[in-house]
Amino acid sequence: MATDVKIFMRDLTHARKEDVENVRELILSADERLSEQIKWNAPSFGIGGDDRMTFRLQPGDPVQLIFHRGVKKRDAESFVFEDESGLLDWVAKDGGVVTFADSDHVAREATDFQELVKRWIRAISD
Repeated sequence: MATDVKIFMRDLTHARKEDVENVRELILSADERLSEQIKWNAPSFGIGGDDRMTFRLQPGDPVQLIFHRGVKKRDAESFVFEDESGLLDWVAKDGGVVTFADSDHVAREATDFQELVKRWIRAISD
């Protein structure tokens, strides 16, 4: 899978490719259990092959990361997660999107973003 991601990233044409690389590094260094693969034509991160965060790279050139609970149906009503960072834009009861406006935003929020990733992985691990 890592080879697929390397090939994908090598061939990626995106106005903010460097930001995508920086966010990938932040995610992968947040939890050693995380693996990476390509899903929805973008890098996706999970544990044991179960995706939990996936880039949304199209349309346009935003750098967004979707935080989700995988493909298996889960009870969204009972899911509770406090986003102390304020980075998540909740698009569902059990999922949200982080949008990085620019490179400065990625750098400024790096520590809080990594903590958000760690907390998300702990909260959604079955």
